[in-house]
Amino acid sequence: MSRLQTTDNLTEEQVELLALVKQFVDEQIIPVATEMEHRDEYPQDIVDQMKEMGIFGLMIPEEYGGLGESLLTYALCVEEIARGWMSVSGIINTHFIVAYMILQHGTEEQKQRYLPRMATGEIRGAFSMSEPGLGSDVSAIKTKAVQGEGDNWTIEGQKMWLTNGGSANLVAVLVKTDLGEGSVYKNMTTFLIEKESGFGETAQGVTVPGKIDKMGYKGVDTTELVLQGHKTTSAQILGGVPGKGFYHMMDGVEVGRVNVAARACGVAMRAFELGISYAQMRETFGKKIADHQGILFRLADMAVKVEASHQMMVKAARLKDAGKRNDLEAGMAKYLAAENCANVVEQSFRIHGGYGYSKEYEIERLYREAPMLLIGEGTAEIQKMIIGRRLLEDYKLKG
Repeated sequence: MSRLQTTDNLTEEQVELLALVKQFVDEQIIPVATEMEHRDEYPQDIVDQMKEMGIFGLMIPEEYGGLGESLLTYALCVEEIARGWMSVSGIINTHFIVAYMILQHGTEEQKQRYLPRMATGEIRGAFSMSEPGLGSDVSAIKTKAVQGEGDNWTIEGQKMWLTNGGSANLVAVLVKTDLGEGSVYKNMTTFLIEKESGFGETAQGVTVPGKIDKMGYKGVDTTELVLQGHKTTSAQILGGVPGKGFYHMMDGVEVGRVNVAARACGVAMRAFELGISYAQMRETFGKKIADHQGILFRLADMAVKVEASHQMMVKAARLKDAGKRNDLEAGMAKYLAAENCANVVEQSFRIHGGYGYSKEYEIERLYREAPMLLIGEGTAEIQKMIIGRRLLEDYKLKG
């Protein structure tokens, strides 16, 4: 076991599960990840194995057919999976967020309808807030649900950047609902939209045009979602009551930020492993490059950042598990881990020299993947706004 990224006070069950996941990553993911990523190939065999392992139901309670594990356990598993291939961790991330939102805010009927099949991976989740031209300003969404007679609703609009948009068959979608409330945030509602997996028209009034071509984070499908006269009912409103969608989504994003921090920790760890291994094999000027002070300093700096990010992520997860507010710590963890990951990957890339630019070396893939973590689940600037506002609450001057 590596000395870096160790976690104190884990149970025997947690240790055994993490060892199983690590073995799975080393044997089934790392050997095929780079080749599949270059082909932009969806890792179906890996997904099927994760279903068998119960990964899709990791945090779903046992009463709904899941394993009932903590956010910390889930985050540590994600960290390990991202060490193998970040795209695989992305496949389960949005699924996890939707399951979490249903568990925390759904009606009992919604929990019974979706969670058991989400635990097995039969139902796969995606969630959608962003829209073309929207960026981080969630309050500016234009997709709208209009209520007709009784409990009937019609949704019109276009959503953007859905991870698992094609493979998922349940999408939590944030829309505007004109309820006459003063605050724009009280006029938003989350609808649970069922659809078929795939592309094209996947349900009545629901179209997934195709995969968005990206510089990295390949394999996993990232898509748009077009809603044209989609008919639904109040039974598909998360929690059954309109006007609470923004708060439901923010709760989901909060745990999602812990997840992104965990992914950044995993990618950074892999970059460190590749860098320190290469530094002990490559020779220049008659000695291993690890013996050159400049490289040695890089390795030390990388290790410090890998370890600091992991411990911040663990703290944020444990606070959420304890039922405490963790928006400050989740924002800190996501910001720190993503920034450190980008830096560690770049330093490993530099250690590799010219070979780092070759597609034959794994670091080339990591170099293209790391930037996504800087913007996913809120940019660095958004994280700093959240952190700063929370600090002002805690350190407000008295009198």
